[in-house]
Amino acid sequence: MAAPLDLSSFQEPLIILATAGVVIPLFRRLKFSPIIGFILVGVLIGPYALGAMAREIPWLSHVVITEPESIATIAELGVVLLMFMIGLELSFERLNMMRRLVFGMGFLQVMLSALAIGAAAYAMKVDLTTAIVLGLALSVSSTAIIVQTLSENRRLAAPVGRATFSVLLFQDLAVVPILFAVSVLGAQGEGPVFRTFGVAMLQAAVAVVAIVVLGRIVLRPLFRMVAGAGASESFMAASLLVILGASIATATAGLSMAMGALIAGILLAETEYRRQIEITIEPFKGLLLGVFLISVGMSIDLPRIAASPVVFIGVGVAMVAIKALIVTGLGRAFGLPLGVSLQSGLLLGPGSEFTFVIIGLATHLDLLSPDLAALALAVAATTMSLVPVLERVGAWTERRLPAKATAEGGLAPLPDLAPSPPRVIVCGYGRVGQTVGAMLQVHNLPFLAVDMDAREVSRHRSRGHPVAYGDATRVEFLRLCDIANARALVVTLDSPTAAAQIVEAARGERPDLIIVCRARDARDAARLYRLGATDAVPETTEASLVLCEQLLVDLGVPMGYVIASVHDRRAEQRAEIEAMAPDATVRRARLTRVRDDPED
Repeated sequence: MAAPLDLSSFQEPLIILATAGVVIPLFRRLKFSPIIGFILVGVLIGPYALGAMAREIPWLSHVVITEPESIATIAELGVVLLMFMIGLELSFERLNMMRRLVFGMGFLQVMLSALAIGAAAYAMKVDLTTAIVLGLALSVSSTAIIVQTLSENRRLAAPVGRATFSVLLFQDLAVVPILFAVSVLGAQGEGPVFRTFGVAMLQAAVAVVAIVVLGRIVLRPLFRMVAGAGASESFMAASLLVILGASIATATAGLSMAMGALIAGILLAETEYRRQIEITIEPFKGLLLGVFLISVGMSIDLPRIAASPVVFIGVGVAMVAIKALIVTGLGRAFGLPLGVSLQSGLLLGPGSEFTFVIIGLATHLDLLSPDLAALALAVAATTMSLVPVLERVGAWTERRLPAKATAEGGLAPLPDLAPSPPRVIVCGYGRVGQTVGAMLQVHNLPFLAVDMDAREVSRHRSRGHPVAYGDATRVEFLRLCDIANARALVVTLDSPTAAAQIVEAARGERPDLIIVCRARDARDAARLYRLGATDAVPETTEASLVLCEQLLVDLGVPMGYVIASVHDRRAEQRAEIEAMAPDATVRRARLTRVRDDPED
């Protein structure tokens, strides 16, 4: 007989799935950010709202989470996956381009914010050690929420996204020294602490170097082997293994798990598997990041806020204002436009998920009283929930600034992280796809080829061809190939089913896109026209026309007559195919800008 089912073990997963499946779509329909939705759900089901009422109303215990620690591990995985996805959009070259903002503006932001907040706390009769801890803890900002907000609004590659992320990247790097500083303040003797710190930093450096070296050697062969097996579940397992392995390695060395995931993402960003990995991980990232946002909402102590609302609001407004002013001033000093600087300041003003770690350590070391720690955590959590609102305020303010204040320029242009120039997407890089790619290169038209044969993709990439591994039948993958800005889509696959799926997905995404397809025969071409192809070329028809052309030339028919007759026959066959698809809208668009476009 089977053991009785413990339904309580399913409570937390059911609550999270209900939030992601029901509440968040409702917020999207109401034009609210899902981030706010997750946080509000966390507040509602947390220990300070419905959770506090569960003792008097027993049935509420089935719909609340009274112990935030029970989802802490899953919540941290959400941040880990987010940082991995950020790494996929970066590369060591891009990081090198961003070094001035990362190590210049980022360093000054942390130092000046910590000094200003610490000085404000000290002025309010807080002892010096506590003021230093509060300054360090509240100087950092939420990478998870800020990046997710910018990503939702498609502004991560915009100037404000690049500037803000540069500062966030340094803040993530600064967490280890900040934790060390807090440890020093709580230690009795400085000698052993500094020795421990030296060992910890050495371990961290060794771990990072090992991950980078091992990643460059192992990752590409690993994914080539897994992709060659053709099993999607193996590809997913390998992706998660790399993320968790790198995260655990850095956590063991004293760094955050998120830092290891970021490094793993950067290493994979330069491989042909980047796009396929991204669409594989995206669903996990969205759901687990939602868990993190729910945990943020659960940490907002409503009774404590209600007990002293004036103090709470005053501290929150002061913290955001101080950090916003510092970032705005630094942005101008580093040559950023006023509009970009102001928006970055508003985004970086709230608290951070690392605030919880720093405050937790300080409380453990008796550097903060429980009441003061609770106030700092409530301020951090509440201001984090306001990031989407502050992002809109910043965008609204920028639109009302003079054009000169929003124009990009100044002392140090932002590194260009924008998508690549418009390209032709070639789906399938077999013999036909390679011929298409070669002709595009002859006419100086940039292209990106996509194929599911991992060995062939690896072989062509080693020759310098722009080929990526991935499933082009998925519209998410086409979006990652920048189909929104593509000049044309060419489908050369010999699978009619896959070709039809790609045409249908691409036409739904881009009604104006040029789509040229390889077809088996006239019937297959007619089906592709009905799905939205601009041109469908039946391989049997074209083969017969080329055969006839060669025959007529060999028989001595003048070339001019041969070309004219072949052209007329091709037009007749095209009309016959169109007649087989009377309900299709046939788009006769051509690449006419090739020779005249100065960009080409």
